[in-house]
Amino acid sequence: MNTIEGKNFEPELPLKLLQIADDIRAASGRAFLVGGWVRDAMLGRECRDFDVEVYGITQDTLLEILSHFGHPNLVGKAFGVIHLTMRGLDLDFSFPRTENKVGEGHRGFLVETHLDLSFAKAALRRDFTINAMGVELPQLELCDPYHGREDLEKGILRHVSPAFAEDSLRVLRGVQFASRFKLRMAPETIELCRTLPLDDLSSERIFEEFKKWLLKPGTPSYGLDAFVAMDLKRFFPEVRPLGGSYAKLGEFLDGVSLTLSSFDESSAAVLAFATLLSGAENKEEIMNFLTRITNEIRLLRGIPALWEKAPQVLAHARTHKNHFDSAFLRRQSGALSGFYLAAAFGANYPLDSIDFRKQFASNLCTESKALGVWEKALEPFLTGRALLELGLQPGKQVGELIRESFELQIEGTLKNEIEAIAWARAKLTST
Repeated sequence: MNTIEGKNFEPELPLKLLQIADDIRAASGRAFLVGGWVRDAMLGRECRDFDVEVYGITQDTLLEILSHFGHPNLVGKAFGVIHLTMRGLDLDFSFPRTENKVGEGHRGFLVETHLDLSFAKAALRRDFTINAMGVELPQLELCDPYHGREDLEKGILRHVSPAFAEDSLRVLRGVQFASRFKLRMAPETIELCRTLPLDDLSSERIFEEFKKWLLKPGTPSYGLDAFVAMDLKRFFPEVRPLGGSYAKLGEFLDGVSLTLSSFDESSAAVLAFATLLSGAENKEEIMNFLTRITNEIRLLRGIPALWEKAPQVLAHARTHKNHFDSAFLRRQSGALSGFYLAAAFGANYPLDSIDFRKQFASNLCTESKALGVWEKALEPFLTGRALLELGLQPGKQVGELIRESFELQIEGTLKNEIEAIAWARAKLTST
C-alpha cells in the first residue's frame, strides 16, 4: 500500500490474521482492519493493534471460524466484540454498530450491532476522518468514505459527522491527535468543539488525554494550537501563555518533549505538566488544575515543586553568570529531589537565549554532581541513630540537633559524617 508521501509500505501482518480473513471471505463475509492501524499505515508506521470489523456473517459463524485458530472470548456480548488470543498475538473482532446518545457521560450510549450495515454507515460513529478508514483483508484495499487519507495528506483533523458532539471526550482527543500527528483542526470542527461542555467527563478520562498529549511522541505545540483554537481555557484557565505568548509555550513544550524518553514515566509527567503550566500565576493555580484531574501523590508534589523551583535556579544562574553557589544547590536539592528535571526545564526555557540554556544545563549537571545532588536531595550526615549511640535519649532535642547540623551541612561548615558526629558530641558535652 502507498503512504500519504507516495512511498510503498508493506506493513507486517500476521499470517494467521490473513488466514482468518480468507475464511471469513469463504463464508461470504468481509473483514476490515480499522482505526489506528490504518491511520498509522498511511503514515508509514507499523502498528500492532489489530482491530478487525467483520461484515456479512453472524456472530456464531465468526466464533466457529476463530475457534480453529485459538480461543475466542466474547468480551462484549452487547457490542459484539470477540477477543482472540493466540501464541504471541491478540486480535479483536467486532461487528458494525451504531451508537446513540441516551444518557449522561461516556456510558450513556445505546449501542446496537447491525450485520447488514455498510462500512460507510458504521464509520459514522468514528470521531475523526483519519480514524474512519478501513483496509479490507486480505487484499489490503482501502475503504475511505469520509476522505481521511486526503485530510491526513493535508494535515487536517476533521470530525466525521454531527454525532461527534455526543461524546465530549473527543474534544480532548482532538488535542492529543493534533500533537501526535502534527495536524491542524478543521474550522468547522473548531466551531463545533467550542460549543461542547466537558463537565460530564471524569477526572480519569481527562487526565489520560492530557498525558497522551504531553507524553506520547509528537509535537505538543500542535496540540496547544488546537487547545487555544477550541477555547479550552474556558475549562483549564491555568494553562496560560508563557511570557504573554502561546507560541513561546508551544516552543517550550516541543523542546521538553524531545527529552522525555530520558526519564521514567513519572518524572516525564512531572516535567511535561510543569512545562504546560509554566505560565501559571501562582502555586494555587497549579494545585487547582492538578487536583481536578489526578490524585497521584508524586505528581501533586513534584509538579508544583518543579514549577516553583526551576525558575529560581534559572534566576540564580543568570545572577551568577551561569554558575551556582554550593549552599544554594544543596538547599534547593531538597524540594527538587535533585536537579535532573530542573536542568531539562532550563535547557528548553524559551525566554532565555540558546547559548545561555546550553551552558546552564551543562554547568548545573557538573556542579550538582560534584555535590552529590544531581539525582537526589542532599542527605543529612547526622542521623537519629547516631545521636542515640552518643547517649542522647529520644525526644525533641534529637530533631533539633539534626536540623541544626543539616543547616551547617548545607552551608558547607560540616563536610562529612565524621565532622557532624564530632560537632554533635561537642554540643552534648557543652550542655
